[in-house]
Order: sequence, then structure tokens, then C-alpha cells
Amino acid sequence: MKNTALTERHVTLGAKMVPFAGYNMPVQYEGINAEHITVRTGVGVFDVSHMGEFILKGENALDLIQRVTSNDASKLYDGKVQYSCLPNLVGGIVDDLLVYRIDGKTYMLVVNASNIEKDWNWISKFNDKDVEMHNISDKTSLLAIQGPKAAEALQTLTDIDLGSMEYYSFIKGRFAGIDNIIVSATGYTGAGGFEIYFENQYADQIWDAIFEAGKEFNIKPIGLGARDTLRLEMGFCLYGNDIDDTTSPIEAGLGWITKFSKPFTNSEALQKQKETGVSRKLIGFEMTERGIPRHDYEIADAEGNIIGKVTSGTQSPSLQKAIGMGYVDKAFAKEGTEVFILIRNAKVAAKVVKFPFYR
Repeated sequence: MKNTALTERHVTLGAKMVPFAGYNMPVQYEGINAEHITVRTGVGVFDVSHMGEFILKGENALDLIQRVTSNDASKLYDGKVQYSCLPNLVGGIVDDLLVYRIDGKTYMLVVNASNIEKDWNWISKFNDKDVEMHNISDKTSLLAIQGPKAAEALQTLTDIDLGSMEYYSFIKGRFAGIDNIIVSATGYTGAGGFEIYFENQYADQIWDAIFEAGKEFNIKPIGLGARDTLRLEMGFCLYGNDIDDTTSPIEAGLGWITKFSKPFTNSEALQKQKETGVSRKLIGFEMTERGIPRHDYEIADAEGNIIGKVTSGTQSPSLQKAIGMGYVDKAFAKEGTEVFILIRNAKVAAKVVKFPFYR
């Protein structure tokens, strides 16, 4: 089990630590609901240093990215970030990721912790034009400072104008007295905020500076439990739950990051799928009767026929109702359709709703 550069901090703060993607990670501090509300209404800090980072460099870096990712990275400019996925050869997804354009010949890919080795091997397999690849995951720390007060809480630490940064952009600059820090207006909570990338050696210094600067805004450390409930309220997919090697981006509602303006891995098959339609779709649903949906619970129609499966579910702290995501037969994917979640052999009513759950 790997530790992040801040593991000792979490233990000292009394975090409940759990194994996650091969790392020893904080799942909660004071409790998932309280931490969730902190991020929705104020500002909280997640240590997400378990995520993977690859640097791709050279004349053919963009060409390689274009061939392995579904989105069109040629639309990126310096300082711009793009959400994308790595399609496999059989219609599924190797991983979802972020693509950062540092300059025309230098890109950073941010991948899921559980897929670092898998993604590295996958991309390397297509690197037949000598693109320089560096896996900097083990030496890179990543903090996500999320919430409506994030910009205010961090502004004294940098001369970057945080309030004017556009969503999905980044700036390399001075932060907490250290140069060459990537400050990115991205996140996985839907609450606004920033993600800060830096070398492990600066972890304690940056952590302390953030908590000192954020003191007047009641900044708090947040665990992975609240990260999950926050992203679910936004309808953001979690790799391994809502998308995986067997789910296509078209089924998962990720057609918007699947651009057929260029060829990429398995693009012909996915384009055909988009044109002819899919037999199942990823939906959002909210429970209309009491009950909490959980991963892998079956979804049925009124007659009790199995029509799908829950991929993510929780009691939403913001909405005070139970919500979930899952794949169902296409005929049941329309907004407003009544479906039933099988909870301990009982049919519990729910209805299909549009993403995001929380607005």
C-alpha cells in the first residue's frame, strides 16, 4: 500500500483511513455529510495525490493523443484542459482522463489512480513515433480545493487572479511561495474551485499555507467519501462503477467527448453505434419511495423484469433524497419513466431524471 506525501497529516487529523486504488487514503474526517455540505457551501481540501500524471513531449505528442483519446485535442490551446477518454478496441473505455496542453509540444495527462499502469501500457502501445513519455505520478502531489469560497480562500497565496480563471483552464505560476505550480480551475465536485499540482517535497508547506490562508473561511480537510457523494450529485461518472472496459462512451452519455472529426482507437465502431443507436443507456434516477440504491442492485420494470443495474447510488446530502445512476434498456431511459430498484428482494419505486441531480 502506497502513501501520499500527506498521509501522516491525515492520520494526525484523525481521518478514517482506507485502502483505495492501492493507496492509504482518508475516507472521512468529521463525517461524509458534514464534509459534503462544507464543500457545497464553503471550501474544503481533498488530497487526491493518488491520481496519475503523465507528461507527453515532442513533435508527435498531439498526434499520439489524437489517436488514443476520443475528444479532439487539436482544439486545445496553451493553458486549456479537456475531459476525454481512452477507448479500447472492443467498444469499452480503458479510462477517462484530463488532457492539459502546456505548449504545442508538451501535454500532461491526468488519469485515475487504479489505472496508472494500465493506461501507461495502453498509450505506450500506440507510441510508434518516438513521443517522449514520463510517468511523474509518484513524485507529484495533487490537492483539490473545492467550494464557492475556494478562490477567496486561496487568493492571498498567489498573484494569479483566481476569480477570473475560466473553467477548465490552468496557469503555471507562483503559489504559496513556490514557483512552477500548476493551478487548474477544474474539479470533480460541481462546487467550483481549483486543483493544484506540485512536487511531493512541497506537500507540507503547501498544505499548511492553504489551511492558514483559508482559516477565516473555515476551510476543512475532506475525505473521499464526500468526494463520491459530491460527484454523484453532478452525474459525473466514476471509473470502475459507471464506466469501464465494457461500457461504451455512447452508452454512458459521453457522446460530447467522442468527436468523429478525426480517427481514434475504435472510432469507426463507435461512430456506427452513435448512428444506429445503443441498446442500453446510463440514466440518473431518484427514489420516489424509501430506500437507498447501491452499486450492483438490479433495476426492474413494473412487471418485475430485470432491465438494468445500478452503478452508483447514495442518499444525497444536498437534496435529502436517494439518487443513483445505472444502465437500463433504452426503452426505459426517457426522463420521467418509472423504474424499480430491487432492494433486499423488494421492488422500490424510482423515476428517471436528467443530470445533474443538483443544480
